[in-house]
Amino acid sequence: MSVKTLLVAALSLAATACANTAAQPASDPVVAPPASETAPTPRERVAAFLETCEEWDEWDKPAPPFQILGNTWYVGTCGISAILVTSPEGHALIDSGTERGAEIVLANIEAAGFAPRDVRYLLPSHEHFDHVGGFAKIREATGADVVASSIAAQVFRSGIASQDDPQAAMLDPIAPVEVARVVGNGEVLQLGDMEFTAHATPGHTPGALSWTWTACSNPGEPPICRRIAYVDSLSPIAADGYRFSDHPAYVGAFRTSIDRVRALPCDELYTPHPSASGMIGNMRTGKIASCTDYAAALTRKLDERLAKEAAQ
Repeated sequence: MSVKTLLVAALSLAATACANTAAQPASDPVVAPPASETAPTPRERVAAFLETCEEWDEWDKPAPPFQILGNTWYVGTCGISAILVTSPEGHALIDSGTERGAEIVLANIEAAGFAPRDVRYLLPSHEHFDHVGGFAKIREATGADVVASSIAAQVFRSGIASQDDPQAAMLDPIAPVEVARVVGNGEVLQLGDMEFTAHATPGHTPGALSWTWTACSNPGEPPICRRIAYVDSLSPIAADGYRFSDHPAYVGAFRTSIDRVRALPCDELYTPHPSASGMIGNMRTGKIASCTDYAAALTRKLDERLAKEAAQ
């Protein structure tokens, strides 16, 4: 398949992804100047990403950033997502990748035309080192406030996984970081005119969150608004010796989370591991991942895990 063909398919995912926006790094509030004439176009950014990354890729493999829609950017690595949502009052960053990956994320924020010091909030998906291991490094670089669920907040402050985490026995610690705000299910975080809704989705971890917001095309372009859902992994993975079937209350919470995902306001889905929602394949074919399909797949995986445990 030619690069030209890939571009046409990829751009349909973002409804002809919007013109590049750059942020004025030294102002408060943030002021966006005209886009640089030398900056890559949205088409070029998407092409560069697809030429660099594979469907199942390494966690810390550098990837160029690309614009999802309007003020929403992918700034993660090839194998681990990080999403930057910008506003004139500052930016929110969802997930950081690993400690090493955080350096790539910071570089990608700048490569997208924004200043890391304008990041106001760090929002996590789930409290594992591959997704939030870089929070301490990014907080040091940005001064941003960390927002987390009550369970995840304990993990951030100690650096040690919760003992209720199915993977606790196999997880690396993270660098401790202070949490500025604890949020619960349905709570809204305001950043200027932007609203981010937190959705408690325990299962993969006890303190996992998913996030929803609305992204719109840039001024001067055909009006397009889409409800973006960044949904946690919710895969039933555990350390040796852990049986989900021995924890019926946890399984019940897991199923509630999947039902919650199914009902999310969700025109477009992204996940902490891009491969979990088939992001790269979808970009190449023009398909848009849906929360209902994702919820159905998660239900199958959980049922298969429980059936496997019952047969042992």
